[in-house]
Amino acid sequence: MGLRIERALERLWAAAADSIPDWLPMRYVEWLPRVYEVAASFQASAKGRSNIYLVLLDYTEDLADPYGIYVGMTKYSPMQRFDQHKAGIRAAGSVLKRGLEVLTGPTLHLLYIQRAEAQRIEGQLAERLAASGLKVKGGH
Repeated sequence: MGLRIERALERLWAAAADSIPDWLPMRYVEWLPRVYEVAASFQASAKGRSNIYLVLLDYTEDLADPYGIYVGMTKYSPMQRFDQHKAGIRAAGSVLKRGLEVLTGPTLHLLYIQRAEAQRIEGQLAERLAASGLKVKGGH
């Protein structure tokens, strides 16, 4: 079923790329609703310059679950930081080697928050996602 959804998303992207919002993932991931639920349990109390971001990781050689997730914090936009990882700039090895795309939707409410809160949330979010059964990297 996941493969059919992947193909359908590829056709949709080719036909309507300009109208698809940035936060919509380009791959079907069975556990994505769980990520939304876990991320929604975090709230920031004050505005700042830091952003929490998630990156979908490729573990296709692992047939049990072909995807994992990276949890990060940055002063850059999530897409800029992802591009930095992929270019090898202060890159986490997991994102450099396995990063597929930024999962923007689950953390839209965790953008532009205070650094101290972002550090706390980054670690706790990684812990809760791992506790929910996901392969998690990052979350220092």
